[in-house]
Amino acid sequence: EVQIVESGGGLVQAGESLRLSCKASGFRWDDYAIGWFRQALGKALEGVSCISSADGITYYAESVKGRVTISSDSAKETVYLQMNSLKPEDTAAYYCSVIPDCATAQRMPVVNPLHWWGQGTQVTVSS
Repeated sequence: EVQIVESGGGLVQAGESLRLSCKASGFRWDDYAIGWFRQALGKALEGVSCISSADGITYYAESVKGRVTISSDSAKETVYLQMNSLKPEDTAAYYCSVIPDCATAQRMPVVNPLHWWGQGTQVTVSS
């Protein structure tokens, strides 16, 4: 059974940092990628970042490029999303998902045929 648990969200001020964690288990890490997605109130779900452990591919949305770093520790079955210089527009519910590949995180609308999602963690950035 695939299990995905996010943590690390919270309320911060603009310019501060947060590190989100995604513990994902129950599947072969080399067979899939892990993506971070977010959904702001009233907006569509969008891909933020992705990492593919098998081939080292990473992806960052233009809106976060240069401020966000994704990393993984397969031994701990955990993916991290380090977010720096946070902006009010980063406010959203952030979801971790096991996806077929990082291309899944780049498409809109977001469609994950695996349907493996965490419960989400809220990030709120005040101005």
